[in-house]
Amino acid sequence: MTPKAPLEDFSDANIEITEPLTHAVGIEGVYHSMEPAIKAMGLARTAKLMTKINHKEGFDCMSCAWPDPDHRKIAEFCENGAKAVTWEATPLKIERSFWQEHSISSLEDKTEYWLGMQGRLIEPVYKAQGSDHYEPISWDEAYAKIADHLNGLAHPNEAAFYTSGRASNEAAFVYQLMSRVLGTNNLPDCSNMCHESTGTAMQHTVGIGKSTVSYNDFAKADLIIIMGQNPGTNHPRMLTALHEAKQHGARIVAVNPLPEAGLIGYKDPQSVKGYLGKATQIADQFLKIRSGGDMALLQAISKRVLDAEAEYPGEVLDHDFIAQHCDGFEAFASHMANLDEREVEQATGLPAAEIDELADHYLSSERVIICWAMGITQHRKGVDTIREIINLLLLRGNIGKPGAGASPVRGHSNVQGDRTMGVWEQMPDSFLDALGKEFNFDPPRDHGVDAVHGIRALNEGKIKVWMSLGGNLVGAISDTHLAESAMRKTRLSVQLSTKLNRSHVVTGEEALILPVLGRTEVDEQATGPQYITVEDSVCAVHASHGQVPPISDQVRSETAIVAGIAHATFGDRHGIDWQAMIRDYDVIRDHISRVVPGCEDYNEKTRRRDGFILPNGPRDSRTFNTETGKARITVNELEPVECPPGRLILQTVRSHDQFNTTIYSLNDRYRGIKKGRYVVFVHPDDLADLGLTDGQTVDIFSEWKDEPDRVLRGFRTVAFPTARGCAAAYFPEANVLIPLDSTALESNTPVSKAVVVRLEPSSVPAGVGRPITV
Repeated sequence: MTPKAPLEDFSDANIEITEPLTHAVGIEGVYHSMEPAIKAMGLARTAKLMTKINHKEGFDCMSCAWPDPDHRKIAEFCENGAKAVTWEATPLKIERSFWQEHSISSLEDKTEYWLGMQGRLIEPVYKAQGSDHYEPISWDEAYAKIADHLNGLAHPNEAAFYTSGRASNEAAFVYQLMSRVLGTNNLPDCSNMCHESTGTAMQHTVGIGKSTVSYNDFAKADLIIIMGQNPGTNHPRMLTALHEAKQHGARIVAVNPLPEAGLIGYKDPQSVKGYLGKATQIADQFLKIRSGGDMALLQAISKRVLDAEAEYPGEVLDHDFIAQHCDGFEAFASHMANLDEREVEQATGLPAAEIDELADHYLSSERVIICWAMGITQHRKGVDTIREIINLLLLRGNIGKPGAGASPVRGHSNVQGDRTMGVWEQMPDSFLDALGKEFNFDPPRDHGVDAVHGIRALNEGKIKVWMSLGGNLVGAISDTHLAESAMRKTRLSVQLSTKLNRSHVVTGEEALILPVLGRTEVDEQATGPQYITVEDSVCAVHASHGQVPPISDQVRSETAIVAGIAHATFGDRHGIDWQAMIRDYDVIRDHISRVVPGCEDYNEKTRRRDGFILPNGPRDSRTFNTETGKARITVNELEPVECPPGRLILQTVRSHDQFNTTIYSLNDRYRGIKKGRYVVFVHPDDLADLGLTDGQTVDIFSEWKDEPDRVLRGFRTVAFPTARGCAAAYFPEANVLIPLDSTALESNTPVSKAVVVRLEPSSVPAGVGRPITV
């Protein structure tokens, strides 16, 4: 029986709060994977899809970019992967009557959860200027409207083309080509808001903005340090790799302000012990660090390494590696000699003994991997913090050998592939030269806007057309009210989407929603069923094949839609055969093979059962494509987060039943939250110091320079064992508190993990629907 969409929206009126869990997965994870899937899709459809997810002849999971092992299990997915499949492959549809019954203004007060629960988008719809309703429109009419707007621009930079990390390599390649044929590098993407700090730091220090490890390196490591990351929720399959590493003797250290269940204990759902036995302890040491203190911690560890070398000359540092492959060591060593341990303790909130223990782990390990995610990247000094990760690894030669390296863990399934395919506002001239040669045109060279600069340009009226290949920008970006106001200033907003989200109800003067195939669905074109390709966190590229019929005969693939828009806009300009790219994706892959470095013979390589691995100089040969031709050990100045008395440092986090802005349910099982999201997690001692109590309703004020406070009202306090002086609230609800101008140095990533806030008792009762914001 097809499930029904909810009529009423949801509130926190019946919220339940219990103690947080101390282990992840186990039988509970299996139940919470399969129960909603069977309920929504039925047993047969569930079995078909769940046995094909992440398999070599199946489809790639859309919920994270964690790499696949060489030998796949029958159930090669995690709880949130199952939920992502259920979310996409539901038979529930948004019928034509929905648009007649719901004005756009009536949808503006709906939660992300309610919007997503309405079902799949099944036909193109259009909002005319002055109208408050979407109405069905044909594909040809939709393409013509987009083409008229693009061809009518005074300058190509009046358009911007945003990309979500779920887009395939084929769609991304055609999308960036369309943008550059138009004449603009305005290609903001979701990387700008998550791992841009990683790319900036690693490109400078090791010459590539990607992981320098493979999947198999985890089982070979002596020590794995996990920083600013919650694998139990955001990429749970990583727990399997960590479990296997533990079995091979690795020690694991977790560094995080919040004690996350997946970093404490793990019950393998594919073993009997995972059901009946005790959880495997994951973290041998858990450093509950003050938010923003990671850079100080890393410098303190590096100083201890240098001190140990001074005590035992020639026995600690990898002198041969440093001499042959690195520069900057002397300046770094001189800088570290002046590190103030009191400043380190204040920045980290950690006693010296805990830092000493981590240093001992590092010094006694020959092969070390350091992993990180947005708990590192979304800080003002995020780029410098990642440079310090690289510094620490380089001191003992922990790059370019088995079981060692830098491992940024991407959250979106193909965000790394999008960048490889050219979705970046500042691609190097070498890529643009190859693209121009392949398609006989001169690509623009001026850098375009990223996500933050794009919102600013929208607000200033400089961008007239905003197109989004997937994603939910106004839901995901910082400074929610400003972002929404800016988006409403466009002449035309276009969304390519599978389901409704906030960006569909915050529109330009005109708006289009174009329904796309899900990754689970068969993509049938003129030459037969097509496959797409993706790149995971360790540079592995492989094919993904849809498995079930499309939800509607009116949905089209992202690749076909983008090429269709390009054909309508440009015709045969430059002799580019856009329609051939729709008929047969091999045509696109042939183009990729001649433009994208490392993708030679792309059609042949992606047809291999295991795909292929992109070249990676630091990992493969200890070669570093930097300005100096060497890995760069850098000097970075500490800048601890300043938090006045009576204030807290707030970070935004996802709940367990969530993927980016997609909310699968109102539960956060591991943190003990059920039937609600409008909460703020605070240490019980901090609550007491602030004169507040557990369960009290508060208003959250963010303080930024001399600007008026941003306010989020009607949130419930939850006493939680986070680091002292820190707090956490859910993304995207708390995005309203983050100023658009509060960004990381160099990368321009929103500083979502270091928002200085004060809490005040609220006059707004909890559980009354969407929180009131000012």
